[in-house]
Amino acid sequence: MRPIRKFLNVYSGLPSSLYVLFAATVINSVGMFVFPFLTLYLTGRVGMTQQEAGFFIMIVNFAYIPANFIGGKIADTFGRKKLMVAAQVLSGLCYIPCGFAGIGGNVRWFLLASVFFDGLTDPARSAMMTDLTTPETRRRAFSLTYLGHNLGFAVGMMIAGFLFEKSTSWLFWGNAIAILAAVSLVALKVPETKPSREQVEASFGSGATDEAHRGNIIQALLSRPYLVMFTILTGLYGFVYAQHRFALPLQTKEFFGARGSVIYGTLMTLNATMVIVLSTPIMALTQRWKPINAVALAGILFALGFGLIGLAPSVLLMYLTTAIWTLGEIVNATNEGTYVANHTPISHRGRFQAVLPLIGGLGWSVSPPVVGWFTDRFGLKTAWPYLGLIAALACIGIWYLGIIENRPGRKLGKARAM
Repeated sequence: MRPIRKFLNVYSGLPSSLYVLFAATVINSVGMFVFPFLTLYLTGRVGMTQQEAGFFIMIVNFAYIPANFIGGKIADTFGRKKLMVAAQVLSGLCYIPCGFAGIGGNVRWFLLASVFFDGLTDPARSAMMTDLTTPETRRRAFSLTYLGHNLGFAVGMMIAGFLFEKSTSWLFWGNAIAILAAVSLVALKVPETKPSREQVEASFGSGATDEAHRGNIIQALLSRPYLVMFTILTGLYGFVYAQHRFALPLQTKEFFGARGSVIYGTLMTLNATMVIVLSTPIMALTQRWKPINAVALAGILFALGFGLIGLAPSVLLMYLTTAIWTLGEIVNATNEGTYVANHTPISHRGRFQAVLPLIGGLGWSVSPPVVGWFTDRFGLKTAWPYLGLIAALACIGIWYLGIIENRPGRKLGKARAM
């Protein structure tokens, strides 16, 4: 028990509001019932074809883009808490009619509305996390939230599988209850965190990496070229990491035939177990590192973990490579967000949390069709070394970016004044 207590102590001393957000994250993730089973629901219950279901899910994903942009502006202008509470209540309420028999194909419109309102919330949620922390506490706070999401999701998937088979209506109602319960905690226990005008004005000329910026979002982004380049490079990580859902299950099927789906399932179980068990110890071991150096280390682990997958049809190799890239996932998940938060201007936190995930997420979005095209022509096994090379090149770029930032006379993450 003493080693466990020692590792958990790394989360002590954080603001009380962060523990409330952790609890809300766990509740929300436990109730994340609908979207993991959305394809099965649309094809099996609503009667869509696979093509129609795929097209609808693509539209759902695109709905986040305008929602994030709008949410980022609202969060910076009117406040994080107001937006979070209003948008999450509306998102949760949209699930309730979906559970009633006879709604049929209209469920699509309620789901689309729910996703839009949830997209409004994302920049406010991330900005609130940044508001509540300092550069010294952000890594621990982001790690705690990451742990809470994975704990809740692991429990929620077991419940969701039962509900999908036994009571589909409660798949939607349970999701709604979880969202409303989580946002109630935020409404009752978390104060508004938007920086005051005085705090923003005081940051000008401070030289801090989160110094406020006078200007619009484009001008603010141009003033942070290192942060933009960091986001593009980590987007290459996303390009590689996305293949654990696309090419990896196909590779297990090619290697092991009928056993492939079972083996892939156990690989994902290994991934989830490692994330839950090792997130806290790894964060504790790396908390004295500079975030950018830790993100570079994640690239080495991604390069090895994905680059070696096609080496041989060995179950042991599959488990080993999964363990390696999962370690990369854990290291990256905590430190990437910390670096971004530390280098985001205090005046634009909501808007940066809307735009940067869009830039970084392009790699993840284009990865399946690009790699699918490649594997159709050159084979699955051929793709893995190239994916490893992409991760390695991104790692080198991030490491070099950290070296450039530390040169004398340069402000971290900011353009040199003209």
